Formats: sequence, C-alpha cells, structure tokens
Amino acid sequence: MKVNGLALGVLVAAVAVLAGSITWVASGGDGGGHGWMMSSYGSGMMGYASSGRGEPVRDLAGARRQAERFADRLDLEVGEVMRFANTYYAELEEKGRPATEVLVDPSSGAVWLEYGPAMMWNTRFGMMSDFRLRGGSGMMGSGMMGGGMMGGIGEPLAREAQDGEVTTAEAEAIAQRFVEAQDPALTVGEAEPFPGYYTLHTLRNGKLSGMLSVHATTGAVWYHWWHGRFVSMDA
Repeated sequence: MKVNGLALGVLVAAVAVLAGSITWVASGGDGGGHGWMMSSYGSGMMGYASSGRGEPVRDLAGARRQAERFADRLDLEVGEVMRFANTYYAELEEKGRPATEVLVDPSSGAVWLEYGPAMMWNTRFGMMSDFRLRGGSGMMGSGMMGGGMMGGIGEPLAREAQDGEVTTAEAEAIAQRFVEAQDPALTVGEAEPFPGYYTLHTLRNGKLSGMLSVHATTGAVWYHWWHGRFVSMDA
C-alpha cells in the first residue's frame, strides 16, 4: 500500500505533541493480577490500557482473555480476535454491535485502542469523542505511545468527496476501488459499521489478508498496514 510521506509526517508530529502531554495518573489491579494504567492526554482525553505485566500472549485464547479484561472496563464484549504477524487484534462490541477495535501486544499482553481509525475516527470511544469512562473524561487508549507502535501510525490513504453519510454499500464500493488500485488481485468483505467509520477485511483469492477502514462521512480510506501478515482468526 502506498504511503504519502508528507501526511505521515504531519501525523507523527501530532503524535509527538500528544506524547509530550502524557501524565501518569494512577495504577491499580483488576483482580486478575494485571495492572491497569490511566494516562492523561490533556483536557477531556483520558483512558485505560492493560499493563500486561510483561507476560507473553501465546495464542488467540490468551489474546481474547486480555481483550476481555480491557473490554470489561468499558462494559463491552469481545467479538472476533485475529492474529497478525505483528500483533493481535480484537473487535469490541456493545450489545452485539461493533463498538471499537483494540490491539494486544504478543510480547507483553498490553492492550490498547488500535491506532488509526479506532483512535482518530471513532465518534464514541476515540480520541476526539465525548465518551465518558465511568464518570471520567473522554476515552483514549494509552498504548498509542507504547512499544507496540511499530514505527508510527497509519494515515488516510485515499479520499473521496461524499455528501452526508456514507452507506454500507458505498463504503464497500469505495474500499473495492481502493484495493483494486493497489493490487487488482484484492477484494473486500462486508463493511462493519463502527461509530463514525466502517472496517472491512481485505481478501486475496477469497482468503482474509488484512483490513482497512472507510470514514462514514468523508469516505476517506485508512489501510491497517501496522498489522503485518494475517495468520489466524477466532470468531
């Protein structure tokens, strides 16, 4: 997937500004022997990430357990869990509907909101949302600044003008045009509606290979390039 260097530089600079404002606030236990950290990113942006205490996550079941500890703090449930070469990915649900996306670090078990659309576009649980965590401030996962960042965050890779909300069918069409421009052998799966955006699987010869997201208003496309190669999934 092609990456625009200027746009990436702007986003990395923004991350650096946020990193400079992080303040450690509190640490505690969740009853399962795993610490939790609450970090502040300025007024109205606070959140939790599992510290993981450095225990490796060795399989999908272990990743699901870690994601469930994180989800419990938000009164959410864990849906599908995937193993990629670089990380574990989990979809969190609210009453059966997609709510947000998290990453689980294989080496430490740490869990945080996925960078990219889950942080930047999610209108309920993301960085720019007005969500209140148990009476606290708006949610933002602290893992964005951690070692699982893998060299940086993604960026909007394609943008199409849209009038009003992007429908599911439109999101799928936008995503299909995008992947075809990158690799004619790729197709996309069904669009899952998260708050403020859609996430879709990318497919090669009908088999899952990765994922991307489409903004629900602008039609911007953000490929989840930080995952690496797809390995397996537990739905």
